[in-house]
Amino acid sequence: MSKLENVSVIKKANTYFDGQVTSRTVEFADGSTKSLGIMMPGEYEFGTGLAEIMEILAGDLLVSLPGSDEFVAYTGGQSFDVPANEKFQVKVSVLTDYCCHYIK
Repeated sequence: MSKLENVSVIKKANTYFDGQVTSRTVEFADGSTKSLGIMMPGEYEFGTGLAEIMEILAGDLLVSLPGSDEFVAYTGGQSFDVPANEKFQVKVSVLTDYCCHYIK
């Protein structure tokens, strides 16, 4: 899906890692949420509350998911699943555009 329709967007940015990662929260009429953001090149560790699907819209990164010490490459058009209440690591090589889909 390249367009999100009938949504509300929270104007205040979510900022992480001294502004190297930012996102905006998108709310849907059914109460579900997504976030749209960018990651600057760097290495980051994220924690989850809800399970999520991270969709890479553009860019390249390496991801180490919970339970693995290996990093797997993802690029624009690909996605990966992260379980709830876990941590995962990313190594971002170029500006990366993403959409997080939160699963309740």
